[in-house]
Amino acid sequence: ATIVHIDIDTSSISRNIQVDIPIVADAKEAIEKLLEYVEPMEKKESWMEQIEGWKEEHPLRMKRHALMSPLDIIEEMNRQFDDAIITTDVGQHMMLVSQYAEITEKKQLVMSGGLGTMGYGFPAAIGAQIGNPEKRVIAVSGDGGMQMNIQELATAVLEELPVILCIFNNEYLGMVRQWQTLFYEHHYSQTNLLDGEAHGADGAAALADGDAPLEVPDFIKLAEAYGCVGIRAFTEEEAIAAIEKANQINDRPVLIDFRVWKDAMVWPMVAAGAPNDEVTYKPGIKPLAG
Repeated sequence: ATIVHIDIDTSSISRNIQVDIPIVADAKEAIEKLLEYVEPMEKKESWMEQIEGWKEEHPLRMKRHALMSPLDIIEEMNRQFDDAIITTDVGQHMMLVSQYAEITEKKQLVMSGGLGTMGYGFPAAIGAQIGNPEKRVIAVSGDGGMQMNIQELATAVLEELPVILCIFNNEYLGMVRQWQTLFYEHHYSQTNLLDGEAHGADGAAALADGDAPLEVPDFIKLAEAYGCVGIRAFTEEEAIAAIEKANQINDRPVLIDFRVWKDAMVWPMVAAGAPNDEVTYKPGIKPLAG
């Protein structure tokens, strides 16, 4: 491929990959100039119709489970928020939000893409909320990525930012664990975040009675220590109520600790170093022809 690299920093040009056309410029100025050379896409309507046909033939689905899954939360976010900005951290939740969140003209999605910057989601939400005080801003993170920049709760509280922070707490570094499951024969290492194995109604009762193992960290106590509102949800019904409550608070951040099914996976997958036409699909799912 012919590679064009646009960067405002001259020293960054060809740093990782030798490029064919280097352009040192501000991103906005470069994109505006590129627009002068862009031609309308031919047969765009037929191409979009083909994509919609593929979506109908091979719809994205997540396996339902007795325990709360990330999809349950995302579906409720779709239902309760029609004018919002959603930011994500890095991990399984980022993939799932990008697949299942309903993005419209009034709902935007902000993520770091393939940069893999764990800790991005919450600071991005703070910036989005300051820049769009009239909008609801929801940050989605995992129990691993959330701990990269959790100290920014102080900033959000001092600025009285009503960011809703949704933590998909599956007890693990979920994406790494998924790779260990699929590509390393279930050899799990350094992915258990030791949050007490608390699930569903039984998990809530165990925490209330003090019978559950130590949580590292206890996100609710941590949120309250910063002056935020902390809510824990073990079931789909509790998740619905938690989001509704968070949507009513507008003077401080709200952290919701969603206890989700630890074995939920993201499909499809591409192994490290493999080309994009070598895709691992969920068992029983037929890949697209051609």
